[in-house]
Amino acid sequence: MNWLDEVKWDAQGLVPVIAQEQGSNDVLMFAWMNREALQKTAELGRAVYYSRSRQRLWFKGEESGHVQTVHDIRLDCDNDVVLLKVTQQGHEPGIACHTGRHSCFFQQYDADKAGWTAVDPVLKDPESIYK
Repeated sequence: MNWLDEVKWDAQGLVPVIAQEQGSNDVLMFAWMNREALQKTAELGRAVYYSRSRQRLWFKGEESGHVQTVHDIRLDCDNDVVLLKVTQQGHEPGIACHTGRHSCFFQQYDADKAGWTAVDPVLKDPESIYK
C-alpha cells in the first residue's frame, strides 16, 4: 500500500495540517494539503499546502520568502491530521503568519474583556512582505 493511501482524506480530498516549529514547539499555523501537496512536501523537504481559496498548490513562502523547511512529517492516530515539524525561514524569528507575526495563533481570549486580544507583536509589516 502506498503511504499516501493510509491518510484519511476528506470529501474534498484534503487533510488538515498543523505546522509546528522544531525546537520551540510553537504551533505556527494550520492549513490544508491534498495528496499532491503532501507528496511534494515529502519529496522537497519544504512545506507545500493546498490553497482552498486559490484552488491550487501553495508553496509556503512563494510570495513572502518565508519558506518552511520540513524536518518531520507525522500522522495522528486516526490518520486524519498531519503534523509538520518545521524551521520557519525568511526572518528571525521566523514569520509564519500573513499578518507578519511569528505564529497565526496570536489572539488570546481575555475573559475580563470577553473578547480576543493580540498578544504577539507584528515582526514585519505585511505590506512590505507581499506584493
